[in-house]
Amino acid sequence: MKDATQSPAPAPPLAMLAELTHRCPLACPYCSNPVELTGKQAEMGTAEWARIFAEAAALGVLQLHLSGGEPASRPDLVQIVQAAREAGLYINLITSGIGLNARRLDELDAAGLDHIQLSLQGTGADIADRIGGYSGGFARKMQVAAEIARIGFPLTINAVMHRHNLDDLPATLALAAELGARRIEVACVQFQGWALRNRAALQPTRAQVDQAKQVVAEARRTYAGRLAIDFVPPDYFADFPKACMNGWGSTGLNIAPDGKVLPCHAAEIIPGLSFHNARETPLATIWDGPAFAAFRGSDWLPEPCQSCERREIDFGGCRCQAMALTGDARATDPVCRRSPHRAEVDRLIAGETGAPTPDFIYRRLDAGAR
Repeated sequence: MKDATQSPAPAPPLAMLAELTHRCPLACPYCSNPVELTGKQAEMGTAEWARIFAEAAALGVLQLHLSGGEPASRPDLVQIVQAAREAGLYINLITSGIGLNARRLDELDAAGLDHIQLSLQGTGADIADRIGGYSGGFARKMQVAAEIARIGFPLTINAVMHRHNLDDLPATLALAAELGARRIEVACVQFQGWALRNRAALQPTRAQVDQAKQVVAEARRTYAGRLAIDFVPPDYFADFPKACMNGWGSTGLNIAPDGKVLPCHAAEIIPGLSFHNARETPLATIWDGPAFAAFRGSDWLPEPCQSCERREIDFGGCRCQAMALTGDARATDPVCRRSPHRAEVDRLIAGETGAPTPDFIYRRLDAGAR
């Protein structure tokens, strides 16, 4: 790992993900939050978040993404948005919609919320409620979407896709347009956190992935000028990996509900890294510290990445995926076709998509931690 003291000062982060809580009414099997969740009693308070927002703005952060769990589980969500507005940040709320209603959305509008990103588990109650593990969730989500349109919030639909709903992609795109979304993120599941436990149940087939690419290409022509479509294909089927967080420690940081600051939401699985807490350490110090410098840039890259023409494009891929699949966070992301571990990924795909689909292992926060 590089010594941060030997490197030039990094450019400031542009975005921050604030995980206000791990509490969530849904039980999605694809949840990317850690296996061990933070309970309500350990969550930071309103004043702590307000101070951190001010620090983030001073550091250079422009965009704030309020997430969870379900951020609407926080009774002080309006006050948190007000604090972010006072810090001068652009505020995006990432939500399932559960916990929001007309009154609360009006209050968030008055507080200065800029944008809403609404998750979508499926295009009808049967599949959406089954995937989310929450009866009545789809109907409530559609009510919230109508209120979002009434107020005029810019809306992005975040459609998490996998084996159980990828065949419904055309209907998913149509529903996003019907709801008045300006953008949809067709995000195939990334197997981090809890989602890794459900990989065999969620892994799409190669035929599904190929069909999805064709659907997206056609839809971009159909919805041009009305709906922007971002497609995040499944990692395991790629020829080359995605750039980890656009490069580890380069553009953003994540803050967990208890104040721990991470380069990405899954980074705690990497041994040997120590992560500071924003309750005790200034964000500027953390951003310049060893955990964020560990895989920053490309000088640390091993072969074959070090001599690869893509080294400044994908920076060797995802460190957490390398850790999960090879046991070595410094390894080339094994989804890369040039990785010595690529054959193991292909065997995983063949084994999981060729076997009967197992039941979901739903995500539930222990009752004592709520």
